[in-house]
Amino acid sequence: MKAPTLENHRVKLSLLDLSNYKHLWPIAQQPDLIQFSPSKIDTPDDLKTYVQTAVDGYFHKTTIPFIIFDKQSNTYAGSTRFGLINWKNKVLHIGWTWIGSEFQGSGLNANMKFLMLRYAFEVMDFDKVEFRIDERNIKSRKAVEKLGATLEGILRKDTLMLDGFKRSTCCYGILKDEWAGIKHSVFAEYL
Repeated sequence: MKAPTLENHRVKLSLLDLSNYKHLWPIAQQPDLIQFSPSKIDTPDDLKTYVQTAVDGYFHKTTIPFIIFDKQSNTYAGSTRFGLINWKNKVLHIGWTWIGSEFQGSGLNANMKFLMLRYAFEVMDFDKVEFRIDERNIKSRKAVEKLGATLEGILRKDTLMLDGFKRSTCCYGILKDEWAGIKHSVFAEYL
């Protein structure tokens, strides 16, 4: 599996690996960046372990991790990935997304999600894309809803967080047969 580079006028998503992850260190230090994630990235070793896990998943064909480069500011902005890739059932998740606070609300995330959704449905020919979000993370939930994703259910108290809290996870999805309508209504400016 050769890693794709997904790119438009605003953003470039390239394979995240141990050769480039250090660009993320300044962003990873921002407080509350991943407060709704069960992952830890706030020390150099934690960030390296996080990336190594993503790289291992890529090797096993269950993830495609990306480093995000914002062309508008000419700097690295964060990380995202395709994960839990189920090749047989043609379902994958988009998630593990974190971008620096200065990029939030700038349109960067919408550009990334457009490129990733288009690749998942039109190149990989997958049938469904899912998003899993902490029930308390209203900002991310609203962002995914703006993309046209449907709330399919809530997994109650299914994920143990770093502080010992057992979170509930909202499951959102977009089906392949919904993609054409979403692409032309939600992402018309990117076409």
